Formats: sequence, structure tokens, C-alpha cells
Amino acid sequence: MELSDSITYKNGRQRKPVLYQDMRDGELKSSDVEAEEENLLRGSDSEDGHPKVRNGIRGELGNIMLLLCLYVLQGIPLGLAGSIPLIMQSKNVSYKDQAYFSFVFWPFSLKLLWAPLVDALYVQRFGRRKSWLVPTQYMLGLFMLCLSVTVDSLLESADPRGPNVTSLTAVFFMLAFLAATQDIAVDGWALTMLSRENVGYASTCNSVGQTAGYFLGNVLFLALESPDFCNKYLRMKPQDKGIVTLSDFLFFWGIVFMVSTTLVAVLKKENGRQQYKKAASEETQGVTETYRLLFSIVRMPTVFTFCSLLLTAKIGFSAADAVTGLKLIEAGVPKEQLALLAVPMVPLQILLPLVISKYTAGPRPLDVFYKAFPFRLLIGLEYALLVWWTPSVKHEDGFPVYYYAVVLLSYALHQVALYSMYVATMAFHAKVSDPVIGGTYMTLLNTVTNLGGNWPSTLALWLVDPLTSKECQGAIGQTCGTPEDVGLCVKEGGVCVTVLDGYYVESLVCVIIGLSWWIFLGKRMKRLQDESPAAWHCKP
Repeated sequence: MELSDSITYKNGRQRKPVLYQDMRDGELKSSDVEAEEENLLRGSDSEDGHPKVRNGIRGELGNIMLLLCLYVLQGIPLGLAGSIPLIMQSKNVSYKDQAYFSFVFWPFSLKLLWAPLVDALYVQRFGRRKSWLVPTQYMLGLFMLCLSVTVDSLLESADPRGPNVTSLTAVFFMLAFLAATQDIAVDGWALTMLSRENVGYASTCNSVGQTAGYFLGNVLFLALESPDFCNKYLRMKPQDKGIVTLSDFLFFWGIVFMVSTTLVAVLKKENGRQQYKKAASEETQGVTETYRLLFSIVRMPTVFTFCSLLLTAKIGFSAADAVTGLKLIEAGVPKEQLALLAVPMVPLQILLPLVISKYTAGPRPLDVFYKAFPFRLLIGLEYALLVWWTPSVKHEDGFPVYYYAVVLLSYALHQVALYSMYVATMAFHAKVSDPVIGGTYMTLLNTVTNLGGNWPSTLALWLVDPLTSKECQGAIGQTCGTPEDVGLCVKEGGVCVTVLDGYYVESLVCVIIGLSWWIFLGKRMKRLQDESPAAWHCKP
């Protein structure tokens, strides 16, 4: 039941409605991108290399709107990918299948692996960023159009086991991979598309655009796809289906991607001042040097220790973050209602980083991380109690208002702890990163931070079913260990009853592991703040 530790898209956030997983990561600034920033700082904005007169933001409204639209488009496939686990859960897929699908959320945490290639390899005549942006968005549009034809069959598989999770995972993984690649290209283009005085608006376009795109692809889609929501709020006469289907939604956005990409390819030219004259051998050398630099950073003792701690710190939160939302849907909470709980959280998500940053701006930002850690673990236990309490408050008309108020309050408390840990971690990243290679350094640490949340969440989903104990009541000699056994139990007139839910086992074990980490490793993480700046800087 998490929004992820990444709070700002730029620094690694995957904004999501209440209760699911993340997939975003910070961007890589290669030496070429840093060169672009230097050009901006020198003020060479005109095509002939001479400074030109500024007109403020009005003179660049077109570029700002283009960036905003590109980031909105990027958020659409991410939002759709985030909605699939909720749809699958309503079709009673296994948690093992949910674990398979969770790999869809990994590309944004791994894009550091191919970001140097996107920065260095391009067709100069077409444009450095357009060389990747245009084909990537065309592929996204084609994927959506093709998927619109097949997605219903994948979700409504004739196989008795339900949706074709393997195919769904493969397709949406590719969508996420393409969206991550598009993100690298757009982030780089934003640095040169805007002038020096307006380049700060790039991060605003990033945050607002991706938030809006994710909202459209997730919250809005789930609401319009829900028959109950549409019949209750949008229709005069009830119908069996929502206003839109997943197939319709994919087809519409596939067309939007194709049309908008064509317009960008034909009408938008990259700035003439950014003509790069490096030979192909120099570009290749730049890529090689970037990978070598990343490896040298990881080998530093302080960085290696810090990365090891980051990769293990979130084990204690994995059950609460990855499984809670799915368990609430399993208990009967409508998926569209859970998604809509994200709306009142937006103001809190905007204000929290501003407030928390006041306490992480000093020399010891990880103190805030350490103090928030046990609080977040306790909220994990509270989530388990919330899941246990849910069936008892359900009635024929759904759930009472006070139930949703409790869920919203629980989520708000979770956000306070989550943002405290995230802002503290990002502040420490900025504090220790070597300024000579700050972009690469920061992105590496952001990537490790996100991976530290992804792999425990996948593992937590995977272990729910093995840790769950069921027995067949009403049919002597039958068991409920596998889907086939469940079918035989029902065929013999019995019913499978859960004796011990693996989610509660996981919740308890995760809290124990988390407390152990906090006691034995948390102080070690705090001590990293006492290391000298030289211990974090790359040796010349």
C-alpha cells in the first residue's frame, strides 16, 4: 500500500494512487548533457551563438507546453500498467502471478543501464533527442493499438486459471521500457529546449505532466471502466459495463501517440545551437567512460556500504507496501474507490516534501530517516489490522463512509513516514555526491534506492500464496494446496477456507526483520554521515 519512496518524478518517483507499486528513477546526466547545461549557463541561445534578448516565459510557452504534453504522454502507459494488478486481483489471480507482473515496474529503476546510449547515439540531421523520442513514441502508439485488439483476450483468458499473466507482463514491461527510454530523451531535450532563465520550468513540466498522465491512465480509467461507479455517478440508466473498456482506452491513446509524434517529428526542430560535431568514436568513448565511471563509484567503500544498506532497508515495509491494496480488493473494496483515494492526497504530497526538507537541510539528514523508520513499521502492522477489520464492516451497499475515512487517514500517516524517509535519503544523496560527476552519481544512488523497494515487493507478492494455509471443508479427502486441488474440492461439493493468511505472516515477519535492521544496521547508516567528504569523492 505505497506510493513508493520516490516522490518527485525527477528524483525517482512513481506517483501512484493509493496502494500500489512504483517504477520510476532519476535521470542520468552524462558528460554531453552537462555540456548542454554549460552552454545554457554561457547564454548561447541563438543559432549563431550570440545571446538573444529574453522575452520571459511568454516567449517559450510553446516549448513549455510541448514538454508538458510529452510528460503527460509518458504518464499514460505507466498509469495503465499500475491499473492492471487491480483488475487482475478482481479476477482472483494468484499472488504468484501478481509477483510476475510486478517486474513491469522495474524499467524506470534500471534505465541507468541504457541511459548513456540514449545520450550518445543519435542521427545528427534528425536531432539528438528526436532520434530516440520519435521512434520510441511511435512504438508506444503501435503497442497500444495492437494491445487494444488483444488485451480483452489476455484478461479474459479461456484458460481456467484466468488472465494470461505471462503475456500481460511481457507487453506492459515493454510499454514501461519504452516509456523509460522516452523519459531519458525528454529529460535531455528539456535542458536545451528552454533558455537559461526558463530551464527551471522543465522539472515543473516533468512533475505536473507525469502526474496528470498517470492520473488519466490509472484513476480516471479505473473510474470510467467501473460499471458501479458509472451507474452511480455518471448515468441515468444502469448498464453492465463502464463508459470505456481497457481496449477502448488503449486504442484512443494509441491514436493520440501516433498523431502527436508525427506532429513533433514534422513541425518541431531541435535548437540549431546544439549541433554536436563529435565523431562516432568519441561518442562511443563517452559511453564507455560513463559505464566505467559508474563501476568506479560503486567500488568505493562508503558507496558500497551505503548501497548495500539501501538495498535491504525496505524489506520491513514490503508486505504493507506491495500486498495491502490487493488484499483490500480481495476483501471486497472496489478498486476504483481505492484509486480515487489518491485525489485528496495530492495536496499532502505537495506540502510534505516542503515541510520535511526543513529538517533534512542540515549536515545529518539521515537522522530523520532513522526516526521515521520504526513509525513506518508500525503503520505496516496497522495496515494488517485494517485488512483484518475490512470484512466485518462490509454490508450489502458496500462500505460506510467512516471506513474510507479510516483508510484515508491510514494512508496519510503512511505518507508522512514515507516522505520523511525519502526526502532524507535524497538530501543525503545530494550531500555526498561528487559535484564533478553529480548527475551520474545521484542517478546511481536513486537507482539503488528504487531497486531496494522493487525486489522486496516482488518477493513479498511471491510468498503470499506459499505462506497461506487453506483446507477443504465439506469434501472429505480433498485439499486446497493448488488451483487444481481447489477445483476438485469445489467439484466434490466442498469449499476452500483460509486457515492462515500468508499476508499476516508476512506482515509480522517483515516488522521483525525491519526492527532488526533498524537496531543493528540503522545506526551504521547514520554513522555514514560522519565520513569526510573525501570518502565519497572519486579519486582523480
